[in-house]
Amino acid sequence: MTGRAAPPPTEAGRKGGPRVTVEWVEWLMGLPLGYVTAIPGLTRGQQLQILGNGVVPQQASAAFAALLNLGV
Repeated sequence: MTGRAAPPPTEAGRKGGPRVTVEWVEWLMGLPLGYVTAIPGLTRGQQLQILGNGVVPQQASAAFAALLNLGV
């Protein structure tokens, strides 16, 4: 969908266990590279919060198209 390869989905966390990478979540949502991860000054937690509260653009587009086809 994005035209680029998926980044690694996990990385080692503070205690050595696996945790999801922010870059993978950004890719999974179909967002451009660096859309959230390249914003200076954001912590990993803030980046994940932004992505978690975000909208997947392709899903929003499909929803609007479906509503427009209803003639509401």
